[in-house]
Parts: sequence; structure tokens; C-alpha cells
Amino acid sequence: MSITVLKPGMLSSFQDLGRHGFQHLGVPVGGAMDERAHRLANLLVGNEGDEATLEITLSGPSLRFEAPGCIAICGAQLNPTLNDAPIPNNRPIIAQAGDLLAFGARDAGLRAYIAWHGGADLPAVLGSRSTYIRGGLGGYQGRALKKGDVFAMRADLRGRNLDKLSDRLRDIKVYLPAILGMQPRTAIRTVKSAHAALFTPAAVQAFFSGDYRVSPQSERMGYRLAGPKLELAHTAQLLSEATSFGSVQVPPDGSPIVLMADRQTTGGYAKIAHAASVDLPIIAQSMPGDILRFAEISLEQARALDQQREDAFGKLELALAPLRALFG
Repeated sequence: MSITVLKPGMLSSFQDLGRHGFQHLGVPVGGAMDERAHRLANLLVGNEGDEATLEITLSGPSLRFEAPGCIAICGAQLNPTLNDAPIPNNRPIIAQAGDLLAFGARDAGLRAYIAWHGGADLPAVLGSRSTYIRGGLGGYQGRALKKGDVFAMRADLRGRNLDKLSDRLRDIKVYLPAILGMQPRTAIRTVKSAHAALFTPAAVQAFFSGDYRVSPQSERMGYRLAGPKLELAHTAQLLSEATSFGSVQVPPDGSPIVLMADRQTTGGYAKIAHAASVDLPIIAQSMPGDILRFAEISLEQARALDQQREDAFGKLELALAPLRALFG
């Protein structure tokens, strides 16, 4: 029940929903950059709870199945193939022993997520299987995959009638609510920060009306943005405080940084806004050079959007009960 890495891809690492409860010790939360795609992939292979998925970035890996398994790929469209035949995103797929999973050129998005039924057999570190590469924690040996790596799956589909299982999975209809899909948006919905009052009115207006280009110096820790400079109304010394996924901090050079999954645990730069969690996947799927715009919403609106997303996941989980029943 193992997978052999023939090509690792640009950056392939195991991620779950993160390592919570240790920020006071300097350990980042980490986890999947696109939580929506990660959770969706797990649902589509019948996983209950938060199993680690393989987060792949732009250039996907080549993987050989040494035993049969069921996978789903969600997030970016990187043109996956199984034995050179195209396979779709957002569907459960049965792979036989000896099958080769590979990826082609990118059509949309940046990060895709591969889930396996039963999950990968990885040790939990501080309650999570997420890979924190800078700290060498979690995932597969605390690092991105390399050529020749072999990792194991926990579920064993040997002895099952795989053709019949594949046919029955194909018959299950999967309807994704719009809020769970990769829907393009004209602007990232954003809540103004308590620190916004520290900026000049012109800076606040510029942030919510300007175009910001994703810098090449963007990665899992933060997305640096190039655009209108944001000036403080006066110099202020701020106490360092805990950071959160989606906070938009502004260092002295005036160029905002959106903090992402591997963000530092504390920071003292002023924060002009916080991206609504429902729109974080849009940022995570943005490429260097892409343009981001920001639109102000209220905290109540952000909470309502978050609840809509959770309701959609709940309804989808109920709808996929027949799929889970197929795996017993």
C-alpha cells in the first residue's frame, strides 16, 4: 500500500488543516493554503475528518501506485493524467497497482490537492501531519517530496472488485455549490483592521481602490503585493501580537503583505485589513504577476459568508453519504 515518487514536482508537501495551539511556542499553524480544495478532496474520497492531502504547486509530481487506491484532485487545474489518459478534477478516481499519475501544463490556479481514501500513513507531530518545511516538522520527513521517496497509504483496497467500485463511484453525482468552486472574483472581500486608523485616509482609500500585483517574492509564508504605497498617518510603535491567516500587514516600505498559512506567529507591523476567510483560496491560487483588488465588507458580512461556506460543506457531506458507504 505505497506510492513511489518518480518526479517530485516544483513543491509537493503533505498538508492538513494545520498545527493549532502552539503559536505561543513559536510554532506556526501552517496547513493547506487552499483549505476549501483540501477539504473538498477529502470528502470526495470518503475520508472522515482531516486527513493530510498532498499540496502540489504549479508543476505536479509523477507518482506510481504500488497498490490500488482511490484519489481525488481538487484546486488548480494542472491537467492530471492516469497512464497518460486525462482525468477530471473534483471526482473520485480508482487507480490500480502500477498506474502512473502525472500532471501537464497549468490551465488555472496554482495549487492542487491530492487526497487518498484512508489518508497517508504519516506520523502526527504536535497534533498535525502538515509539513512545516522551515522547521523540518511533520509531513514526509519534514520536507517536500523528492525523487525516490516512498510513502504508504492506510487504506487497503486489494481484494476489492475495483472495476465495479469504479463504476459505482462514476454513477454518483457530485454537485458543487458555487461557494465551494474556483469562482473568479473581481475583488477580495476584506474587513478593515482596527489598525486602519493609523494610516492616512488616502492610504486606506488607495488600498480599497487600487490594483496590486502579486510579487515573485510570494510563497506559503506571505504574498507580497506591488501597487499603491500605504503610508501611516504618524509613526507608531506597536506591540507584537498574534498573526492570522489573511491579515494584510504593511512594513515600513508601504507595500502590503498578505499573511498566509506559514506566517510567523507574531508581528508588530500595522495591519490595514483582514481578508475574509471565504476568499483566502482566491489569494492562494493566485500566481506571481496576477492582479488582486480588495473590497471592504463588514465583520458581520464576513461571518455570514463563512457560515454559508460551512453550510455548503455540510450539505455536500450529507449528499456524499452513498460514496462513503461504498468503502464500508
